[in-house]
Amino acid sequence: MKILLTGCAGFIGSMQAIRLLERGDDIIGIDNLNDYYDVNLKLARLALLQDHPKFRFIKLDIADREAVADLFTKEKPQRVIHLAAQAGVRYSITHPHAYIDSNIVGFMNILEGCRHNAVEHLVYASSSSVYGANTRMPFSVHDNVDHPVSLYAASKKANELMAHTYSHLYGLPTTGLRFFTVYGPWGRPDMSPILFARNIMQDKPIDVFNYGNHRRDFTYIDDIVAGVTKVLDKPAQANSNWSSENPDPGTSAAPYRVYNIGNNNPVHLLDFIGALEEAIGKKAILNLLPLQPGDVPDTFADVSDLISDFDYKPNTTLKAGINEFVAWYKQIYKD
Repeated sequence: MKILLTGCAGFIGSMQAIRLLERGDDIIGIDNLNDYYDVNLKLARLALLQDHPKFRFIKLDIADREAVADLFTKEKPQRVIHLAAQAGVRYSITHPHAYIDSNIVGFMNILEGCRHNAVEHLVYASSSSVYGANTRMPFSVHDNVDHPVSLYAASKKANELMAHTYSHLYGLPTTGLRFFTVYGPWGRPDMSPILFARNIMQDKPIDVFNYGNHRRDFTYIDDIVAGVTKVLDKPAQANSNWSSENPDPGTSAAPYRVYNIGNNNPVHLLDFIGALEEAIGKKAILNLLPLQPGDVPDTFADVSDLISDFDYKPNTTLKAGINEFVAWYKQIYKD
């Protein structure tokens, strides 16, 4: 297929591109290469893709309405994987406008491109952050998620609502994937695995919020891209049993679906740190801190719908995933 992949220089985007190229898809990758974190890491990810004959990179900001419209008109992708976004919960506290520009305006431009160019299926990144103040575990797509606790989460919930509108009005098949704490080689340097690994190796303290009482549904990157690929190949279908009197938030009478994509096995943060310590061969110095604004104490993905609809099977153990991550980190950063 000819696939438009936004955010192709990002962590998930670059690994997703590799998976699709390996099976023979033609990929048009776009990214604005912003400086939210080290651009050199983004360029290094792109270097993994640049020489592939079925990959083309276009530097483009999804908030640029005319540029996005021109891209869709020229390229006519069959399907779209939309991963470009302003990421980060804590950053949204201090830089709120970046989330409106990228996650709201940018997503609007992608939806319009899909609408006007007969795109067969739009798969887009949502986030476990949408569960916000919910405390019932595991998090289910069939539960209400109307109480976000960060602007980042609110922007991702808005994406789901916007996608539903386009599925309803224009019959555009859309599938939102709520990612749960993705980690692995080529990960983002603003996320805990790299922050922790760097400081452990340099004998510096690591900041551990909520006094280490977090639980996170850590999901290895290979399991994520395998799931995204399965979803891409099966456009969303309308739920013929959907009831307006008892509406199911995870499905619709329109061709719209939302799924959790995670490991379905939450890990205490201190256990995650312990696995890092074992792989690195050093003990961490812990700086225990209170819960940060916008953070949620626990995440736990109910992936039963993804299993039943796509035979999704995350199979990377925490130990195996951490070992792969640490081996990559030592090679790239040479600490």
